[in-house]
Amino acid sequence: ALRQTLRDGGLSIAYQAQVDVRTGRVVGIEALARWTHPDLGEVPPTRFIPIAEDGGMIVQLGGWILRKACRDVASIQRALGRPLRVAVNVSPHQFRSTGWLGEILGALHDSGLDASQLELEITESILMDDRPDATDMLHAIRRLGVSIVVDDFGRGYSSLAYLSRLPIDKIKIDRTFVQELVAGGEHAPVVDAIIVMAHELGMTVVAEGVETAEQERYLRDRGCDEMQGFYYSRGVP
Repeated sequence: ALRQTLRDGGLSIAYQAQVDVRTGRVVGIEALARWTHPDLGEVPPTRFIPIAEDGGMIVQLGGWILRKACRDVASIQRALGRPLRVAVNVSPHQFRSTGWLGEILGALHDSGLDASQLELEITESILMDDRPDATDMLHAIRRLGVSIVVDDFGRGYSSLAYLSRLPIDKIKIDRTFVQELVAGGEHAPVVDAIIVMAHELGMTVVAEGVETAEQERYLRDRGCDEMQGFYYSRGVP
């Protein structure tokens, strides 16, 4: 069904706002793949993304998301009359594909989006790949002017070695830490440490999964730079 949907263009993208904590303005949006099947109904990304990866479709899927997201945000920012960033998730399979850098260049060229307005969200598993080609790809992406974001930080390997030696612009605190975040709670010291560490390394910090005023207030008081979550908006067309 997923192969058929990719052939027929049956996927869509929702965009979730990323808010600057200091100004309260929407400064970016994250592109989130969506699939509504006539028989299966709403198929969540947690179900179809692993299928795309296992079935060899993730490079095609990811390339489509990248191109459409760049076109959409270029159109949105023209309507707004001000710049806007777009964040696109990257699978390890995409990252290691030979044509990935060309895909990025093509998406930017075709959409007219400036490289500084594109953020690529990668997993910690990519950063833990010690092969020279993986490191070279990160630096090549950075030379284009595209930002590199570590998604779901704290949930995976969380090796601190790569933070200082690789070109990383932004860290996203995993939603599992944010959802149970209260002053004095067990996750609070972890969140505090991530924010301080990232700032010392010159990185921006984003908290994802913010759903309550209490969570927002805590993160604001600790100096978190940006937030996203249902507190502000769900993903919208």
